[in-house]
Amino acid sequence: MKATAESGRLHKNLTFHSLRGIRPLIVLLAAALSGCGDKPPQPAAAAAPPVTVAQPVKRTVTDWDEFTGRFDAVEEVQVRARVGGFVTNVEFRDGAIVNTGDLLYIIDPRPFEAVAEQADGQLSDARAKAELAKRELDRGLTLVQTSAVSESIVDQRRQALQAAKAAEMQAEGALKAAKLNIEFTHVIAPITGRVSRHLVSVGNLVQGSDNGASTLLTSIVSLDPIYIYFDMDEATYLRNNKLYFEGKRPSSRETPNPVQVALTGETKPSHDGKVDFLDNRLDVSTGTLRGRAVIPNKDLSILPGQFGRVRLIGSSPYEALLIPDAAIATDQSRKIVFVVKDDNTVEAKPVVLGPLDDGLRVIREGLKAEDRVIVDGIQRARVGAKVTPHAAAGSKT
Repeated sequence: MKATAESGRLHKNLTFHSLRGIRPLIVLLAAALSGCGDKPPQPAAAAAPPVTVAQPVKRTVTDWDEFTGRFDAVEEVQVRARVGGFVTNVEFRDGAIVNTGDLLYIIDPRPFEAVAEQADGQLSDARAKAELAKRELDRGLTLVQTSAVSESIVDQRRQALQAAKAAEMQAEGALKAAKLNIEFTHVIAPITGRVSRHLVSVGNLVQGSDNGASTLLTSIVSLDPIYIYFDMDEATYLRNNKLYFEGKRPSSRETPNPVQVALTGETKPSHDGKVDFLDNRLDVSTGTLRGRAVIPNKDLSILPGQFGRVRLIGSSPYEALLIPDAAIATDQSRKIVFVVKDDNTVEAKPVVLGPLDDGLRVIREGLKAEDRVIVDGIQRARVGAKVTPHAAAGSKT
């Protein structure tokens, strides 16, 4: 009886502990079964990406052709000694601006002054002889009327007068040459410009031009105005020639067409000028035509030998549509822009590009004035997908 009671308590304890271990499983199973009847939450729809749009800018533009050019002086002079002798003075500062007539060098003039004095004495002698010959001829002409002298004597005296006059002319020429040599001992600047360094110092002997080996003393280049030479390729020449015959562009041979020049390191042209020369033939080795423009250089900041970018007018003014260069994308071999349609979906339009004009790119074909072009955020635009357009600052869109 006692054994039976203990057996009953043991069975009851086992049943209690078994149910207590199963209870958590029942709770989990109930939770799982309760969730089977609910639908999973749907993900929120992605918002259309924002982009900045603007309509093309419409304005009058002019096409420009660009070439690399090099500046050169309008006038350049190598200053050489015209007479030989020892240099006694250097009268200029190296690299300074000199004006026409400024004294540069002095060559010892004393030998030439001595020659001039000698020539002056010879001229006086020749003039005296010519005067004597003239008196004797006049006397002979008077005497021949009374047959006091013969005609042959008169002829001799006439010939003596002619010889005396010739000697007088020779003496005058010798005196002029001597005076010129004295003048040439003062070497002056033949043009206004910037002088180079002095190549001969005081005390050195220089050779004159009479022996064919004149000594180079220095050089001078003019600076205002200044030339810039550039080479035009054959294709550009033919295109401009066609525009000329169509009446769309004046010829640079007949009209001083305007040019704009940007110096090295400049992003925009800083100097204006005009074309004043085109060569008469193309260079057979390069296939280019040499042109030249003249540029004002009031501040003398441009030096011969510098490089510059030359912009030459390439068309008559015309109306064009322009957009920022950043709005243009590349699709393989073509250029495209993304536009937003009325339903805010994106469309890609192939375009034909023109030159840059004041920071904007000319679009020759492919766009309309009312198109809304994506100018910022093109990396978020997908063809056919919707976007949220925002008008660019200052845009009419």
